Amino acid sequence: MAVGCPFLTCALKKKGVEFCWDCKEHKECERWRKHRIYGKKADSFKCYQTLEHDISFIQKHGVVEFEQKQKQREWLLKEMLKEFNEGRSKSYYCIASTVLDIEELKEALTLAKKESEGLDVKGRSKILHSALDSIATKKNYLLKLRK
Repeated sequence: MAVGCPFLTCALKKKGVEFCWDCKEHKECERWRKHRIYGKKADSFKCYQTLEHDISFIQKHGVVEFEQKQKQREWLLKEMLKEFNEGRSKSYYCIASTVLDIEELKEALTLAKKESEGLDVKGRSKILHSALDSIATKKNYLLKLRK
């Protein structure tokens, strides 16, 4: 028997809601509180630097709009990987596409495409890294997994 997500099990089976942000008790839930506190210090499969923002967005705009934003992020990530991945940047680009705002990602990608014309993939990658790092520094985000 496979072990599932305890949050989904609780939300769907015990509370009858889609996920924790729909639960009336989510602010008092000890398990959810510990998860959010841990998410401010370290990452596991996904970058948790934006967890609180993501939850607030879903509560305000709904899951459908959040999914639409995620599809935009996915497209931008695919562009980064297609044109700027020198073989060592996949995780870095994944985190950047999760953490940075969509408009910031578009700006960095446009700038990198413009400034890296004629360069090899390693040179293109350095330019995109520089653009993403600059944005992340201003916003106090880390573009690597925190362990």
